[in-house]
Amino acid sequence: MRVIVPPFQSNPSHEDYDRARDHQAINRARRKPSAWFGTRLLLLLIGPGVVTFLGENDAPSMLSYAATGAQFGIGFFLPFVVFTFAIAFVVQEMAARIGAATGRGHAEMIFARFGRFWGGFAMLDLTAGNFLTLVTEFIGIRAGLGFFGVPPIVAVGGSILVIGFAISTSRYRTWERIVMGLALGNAIFIPVAILAHPNFTAIGHAMLTWRPLPGGLKPDTITLMIADIGATVTPWMLFFQQGAVADKGLTPAELFGTRTDTLIGTIFAAMFGIAAIVATAPLFAHGISTENFQAAQFAEALQPLIGHLGAALFAIGIFEAGLVAAIAISTSSAYAFGEVFGTAHSLNAPLRDGWRFYAVLLGSACAAGGLTLIPGAPLEEIVILVNVVATLAMPPALLFLIVIANDAELMGQYRNGLLGNIAGIGVTMFLVASGLAFAVTVLFPHLFG
Repeated sequence: MRVIVPPFQSNPSHEDYDRARDHQAINRARRKPSAWFGTRLLLLLIGPGVVTFLGENDAPSMLSYAATGAQFGIGFFLPFVVFTFAIAFVVQEMAARIGAATGRGHAEMIFARFGRFWGGFAMLDLTAGNFLTLVTEFIGIRAGLGFFGVPPIVAVGGSILVIGFAISTSRYRTWERIVMGLALGNAIFIPVAILAHPNFTAIGHAMLTWRPLPGGLKPDTITLMIADIGATVTPWMLFFQQGAVADKGLTPAELFGTRTDTLIGTIFAAMFGIAAIVATAPLFAHGISTENFQAAQFAEALQPLIGHLGAALFAIGIFEAGLVAAIAISTSSAYAFGEVFGTAHSLNAPLRDGWRFYAVLLGSACAAGGLTLIPGAPLEEIVILVNVVATLAMPPALLFLIVIANDAELMGQYRNGLLGNIAGIGVTMFLVASGLAFAVTVLFPHLFG
């Protein structure tokens, strides 16, 4: 068997052999032109993009969408959320392409291209953001299972055991299949939306007309808009998807499949996010105040309108969203740690070689989960802030990404083209403008009446 050694690495390791075996399966499927093998090839290629986007449909994101539907209905925010996912696709396509072209993770590329100072800055940004977001995932896990009376320590402890089980095989392909299966549970918001008896004509009209915001721009509205942007684009996604593409051993020959994987993830996540808005829109229609609601409170408020089954499915969906995101975010932290410190950074690494990688992965989850069990911890404030912080942290992360994507020496023929740069710079400018708008609402609230 020929071992495919990633760029910049001379001695094949244990994980390189595992990647080579996986790549052999991809090559076998590519050589068979039948419809089944075409489907098999796609199934072998998809994974990093789908897990990234469904992982980003995490507990605080789904709660942001739920708050959006409850406070504003479907008029303005349905097309707005579609727009944010289009932004996310532009960003994540670049990250996936860099991973396939270089065979290196995002943290490693930043240190190699910009040096230790900016590499350290990016790592500090990632570490703080990841930990805060991980805390919110366990808040979602607690709140979702709390609807069924599950004690917090059981909810948090059981979820950490699931994370440990997913990495116990020391095999990326097995891990990906486990997490993909869990991530597709995000589709549970679709039956919840159906149980809300939506007006599909009104939904279609909202998508095509993009009606103005009810009541105009206000500080709370702008904050919710920023939170919805942060529900689709966050720094951890760059580190995770680029690291996962490299870990999976995908090469430039699989770029079409990598883009397709990213597009499928984008479409699925947008559908499920929209479903969460539609599911809670009846609260808006009935004038029910949902300020600072958590998962169990949303489920309880929805129960008289969509029934116990719908409320239970909503609570399960928040739990699932938190669990999948906790797995993906802790993995992105472990990827970055291993890349920066030159230790094993692969889910194919055996425990004896990759124990530092697995310790960071499991340790970050344990620390974040443990914090949610501290009596009196400011959990609601963390949930409200985390998506806003994610949006404000994205512009510098995007600048790193765009510079790397344009580096001819690193990327060769796979560097950004004109359209890619227009889209990437446009997204960066939009996020900067969003951050400035948020700053204005904080510093000059009197301007908004």
